[in-house]
Amino acid sequence: MTKKAVVLGAYGFIGAACVRALQQEGFSVCGVGRSLSTAQKILPDLVWIIRDIATATVSDWQDIFSEADIVVNASGALQDGTRDNLTAIHETAVVAMCEALEGTRTKFIQISAAGVSDQAPTEFFRSKARGDARVMSSRLDWVVLRPVLVFGAQAYGGTALLRAAAAFPLVGPKIYPDAQVQTIHVDDLAKAVVQVAQGELGGCFVAELAEEGRQSFPDLTAKLRAWLGYPAWSTQVAIPGWMLTLSGRCADALGWLGWRSPLRTNALLSLESGITGDPEIWKSLGGVSLRTLGESLAQMPATVQERSFARLYLMLPLAIGCLSLFWLLSGVFGLISFSAAKAVLTGQGVSGGFAGSAVLGGSMADLLLGVAVLFRRWTKTACLGMIAVSAGYLAAGTLLTPHLWADPLGVFVKVLPSMVLALLVTLVLEDR
Repeated sequence: MTKKAVVLGAYGFIGAACVRALQQEGFSVCGVGRSLSTAQKILPDLVWIIRDIATATVSDWQDIFSEADIVVNASGALQDGTRDNLTAIHETAVVAMCEALEGTRTKFIQISAAGVSDQAPTEFFRSKARGDARVMSSRLDWVVLRPVLVFGAQAYGGTALLRAAAAFPLVGPKIYPDAQVQTIHVDDLAKAVVQVAQGELGGCFVAELAEEGRQSFPDLTAKLRAWLGYPAWSTQVAIPGWMLTLSGRCADALGWLGWRSPLRTNALLSLESGITGDPEIWKSLGGVSLRTLGESLAQMPATVQERSFARLYLMLPLAIGCLSLFWLLSGVFGLISFSAAKAVLTGQGVSGGFAGSAVLGGSMADLLLGVAVLFRRWTKTACLGMIAVSAGYLAAGTLLTPHLWADPLGVFVKVLPSMVLALLVTLVLEDR
């Protein structure tokens, strides 16, 4: 009889890999996530249950798990923000899941992280530890898997940042030279989940999943740079701690605007502490072999797509920042030079009332778009708005003041690159 698996966080980096691996082994899989549009984009043929994992009740989970033989909890968040609450996702939700599964024979597979503990330096690890403790204290058929740094062909979060750091032009940034890092390929993690789901290793155990050996963070980025096909840096510059702290604080602030930057404080503290694990328990149980970083990279050759993404990744926040600054300044200057801007229109025969309304309305629209583009949920809409407003501005300007196309300062001509930049942001904005 076909076994049914429910995967939480099924369109995430790890969750999607688990779904595909389970399907390949004949499981009937159902995914749980909170965004229908993202779910249908990542795994369009999967059966989906759309729920906010952080707020689902015990009753909700009982309905979702009613026919499940396997539950894989691949949900998680790096840091608190407008879209995430660590306690709710890593602890409260896990408590509700365990209560919903009490008295059943369903196997519960908790995907945690190597390094979790109550004394860990970040709330990410501490909240994960509390969730793990609740699972381990239950009477369920449970397994807790704790992978180290997970990477794969899909670039997302920390793996995307690593590629961007490896592709940094001219000078290599040297970050946390003493930090030791181990990796695991996401496909190997998914295979481990399948092996546990098939019941080959028993239950009620905790296992860390890590490659043999470890490397420093600078060595890791150097290996990824060679994988991308770039020559070794001739010079590397150590990034001072205060600059990393400042970057983390800025990324934390952006988190409240909806951006899930891998540079947030939790990620930097985790990296500074090292990301390592002990795979001995996994090996002693007969778990699947886990490839080293070198073996994984050799089986995953980089192409122009990887190189292009690595270069664009760091350009995206710069592009959004430039667009915001451009439109905010445009709005501010329009208000400061209200009389002069109005005079340009009245000089072409436009009535004073209409000219004033047009300048004021245009300035306010510019300010609104300049602010909206900074909010993750509004960025794409704001960029499309920028293109539309710019097109309207050029069309109206061509009718009323066509001579400005020949202005030596490029009053109209300079609008075209900003439209292209806004279009570029909309095209590369996706994060999954």
